[in-house]
Amino acid sequence: MSFIAWVAVLGAVLLTLALTSSYLRWMPVTTSAVCLVLGLVIGPAGLGWLRLDIRDAANWMEHLTEVAVLFSLFVCGLKLRLPLKDPNWRVAFGLAGPVMLLSIAGVCVLLHHGFGLAWGPSLLIGAILAPTDPVLATLVQVNDARDDDTVRFALSGEAGLNDGIAFPFVIFGMLLVQQVPDTSAAWLDEWVLKRLFWAVPAGLSIGYCMGRGIGRLTLSMRIRNADSTFSPNDYLTFALIALAYVAAESVHGYGFLSVFAAGLGLRHAEVKSTGHWQPPAEHLVQPVVGHQNLEPDAAVHGDVEHLDDTQVAAGIMIGDMLSFGSLVERAMEVFLVTLLGVVLVGHWDWRALGLALVLFCVIRPLSVGLLPWGRLLDGRQRLLIGWFGIRGIGSFYYLFYALNHNLPSGVLGLCTDLTLSVVALSILLHGISTQPMLARHEQYRRQLTSLPRR
Repeated sequence: MSFIAWVAVLGAVLLTLALTSSYLRWMPVTTSAVCLVLGLVIGPAGLGWLRLDIRDAANWMEHLTEVAVLFSLFVCGLKLRLPLKDPNWRVAFGLAGPVMLLSIAGVCVLLHHGFGLAWGPSLLIGAILAPTDPVLATLVQVNDARDDDTVRFALSGEAGLNDGIAFPFVIFGMLLVQQVPDTSAAWLDEWVLKRLFWAVPAGLSIGYCMGRGIGRLTLSMRIRNADSTFSPNDYLTFALIALAYVAAESVHGYGFLSVFAAGLGLRHAEVKSTGHWQPPAEHLVQPVVGHQNLEPDAAVHGDVEHLDDTQVAAGIMIGDMLSFGSLVERAMEVFLVTLLGVVLVGHWDWRALGLALVLFCVIRPLSVGLLPWGRLLDGRQRLLIGWFGIRGIGSFYYLFYALNHNLPSGVLGLCTDLTLSVVALSILLHGISTQPMLARHEQYRRQLTSLPRR
C-alpha cells in the first residue's frame, strides 16, 4: 500500500478513538484491545483495506518498535520518584530479575517438553516473551510521580528494567539457534562477560548519570538565564533519549536500560533541586497550553508566588516532558497494535492458546509466588502482580530484531506466529480484566486508608 493509504488508515483509527473515548471510558476494555479489533476489521480478514508482509517490513518495524519502547521507558523512569532505597524498589528488582528468569525458564521447558521444540528456539521464544511491556501496561503502572502504590510502582519498575535485562537472553537464544556450541565454549564466556556482566550495569549507570547531570545542568542554566518558560522541553526529551541510547550502545551497553535510567536520573535531579518532602514539581505549576507564545508572567497560572525559581523551572520542564513523551507513546501504541490486528489472522498459531494460558495463569503467578517477599507484598498484591504480566511492544521489538539477524526460516516462522499470537491474547485477556481488577484494588486501598489507626 502507498504511504497515503497508511496515513489515511492511521488517521481514521485515531479519529475513531477520539470520537468514542467518552464511551470507552465506561467499558471494561483498554484502548489496545479496541485497536486490535480495528486492525482485524480493516485487515485482510475483514475489509481488506490494509495488508502487511511481516518479513518485508521487518527492518523498519524493528526501528519503529524500538522508538516506541524508548519513549515509553523514558516516561516510565520519569514517573518513579521514590528513592532507590525505598522497599518498593526491592519488589521491582525482584520482578525484573528472578521473576523474569523463572518466566524464561518456564516457557523454555514448556516449549521443549510440551511442544517438542529444540532448546534453542524454546529459549529464544521464552526470552522474546519474557519482558512485561512498558507501552501496553500504562493502566497498571503509576499514574504519576505522586503514586507510591506498591503494585503500580513494582509493575512500573519491572517494565522499565526487564525490557533491557531480557536482551542478553534473546542473544543467548539466537546463539543457540545459529550455531552448535564448540568444546571450548568461547562464545559462552564472551556472552557472560560482554552481554550480561558488562552491558546491563553499563547501560544503567550511563543513563542515570546522563539524566541526572543534564537535568541539573538544564535547571541551573534556566534559572540563571530566567528562561524557565520559553525553553523547548520537547527538544530536551528527544535529545536526552537519543544521547542516552547512543552513549550506552557505543560502549556495548544496553540502550533500553540507559534510556529508562536517564528518565529516572532526570527525576532524581528534580528531587534534589526541589526537595523530596515537596510534591512533584509538575504538580506545583500548571502550564497553559501554548505557553511558549505567552509572556513569562502569563505562562503559568495558579498561586506560584510562594514557589522559588527552581520549583517553577523543574515543574514546567518535567510536566512538558511527561506530556510530550506520553503523546508519542500513545500514538505508537495505537499504530503498532492496529498493525498487529492487520497481520494476526495470517500468523495465528493455535498452540499459542495453551502457551499463553500457562504463561499467564501458571508460570507468571508461580514465579511471583515462589519468591520470599516477606512483608514487602501481601497475598492480594502478589495475586495482582502475578496476573498483570502484560506482553506487548517490547516483545515485538525482540521479534523483529531476531527476524533481521539471519535465523533459519523455520525458526523465524515459529517465533513470529507464537509471539504475535501470545501478545494478541495478552492484549485481549489483560485488556478485559485490567479495569475491573484495578477498580477493586483501588477500592480496597481506600478502605484500608479509611480505617482508624490504633
